[in-house]
Amino acid sequence: MSLSPLLQELISALRTLPGVGPKSAQRMALHLLERDRTGAQTLAEALVQAVEHIGECQVCRNLSERERCGICEDGTRDRGVVCVLESPVDLMAVEQTGGFNGVYFVLKGHLSPIDGIGPDELGLEQLFTRVDGGEVSELILATNPTVEGEATAHYIAEQLQQTHVNITRIAHGVPVGGELEFVDGGTLAHAFAGRRSLKRSADD
Repeated sequence: MSLSPLLQELISALRTLPGVGPKSAQRMALHLLERDRTGAQTLAEALVQAVEHIGECQVCRNLSERERCGICEDGTRDRGVVCVLESPVDLMAVEQTGGFNGVYFVLKGHLSPIDGIGPDELGLEQLFTRVDGGEVSELILATNPTVEGEATAHYIAEQLQQTHVNITRIAHGVPVGGELEFVDGGTLAHAFAGRRSLKRSADD
């Protein structure tokens, strides 16, 4: 079937989105053109504005349209506790829990020599300079529990061994509501390695 060149261009553009195949892209394009042209216009304008004005926070490397993002500007956050994450979407996930009041540093990836991603691409010098500034008391390494994520966390920890900063790694284990028989061996091993005591200390 021969499609309009502009329609084909729209479908191809939608396919650049993660998880969107040719059929899904076609459905999206037809929906926008046939049923929601106002929504399509709003989407187009928002996308142009985002691409033109959203850059990188100069402190934490999170997405921001200002030099310092809202989190880094927030005076109520504990600047001594820095959580290191792989991506802005990980930051959003942590923020949604409402349980973390520190600040962040976003790597925008993980170490992967085969893909040409080294310390420079992750902004690690910027992170180390921030630690050397003396304000950071704890660095929480919250990279993903993948081979690359673990290697990245290990590299950062090794580079900062001689500093005063307390370096911690988030625990990985059995999900809340999960049953042991359905948990994979790697996750179960992490759960046992990261176990903690439930016995109260004498000071409690």
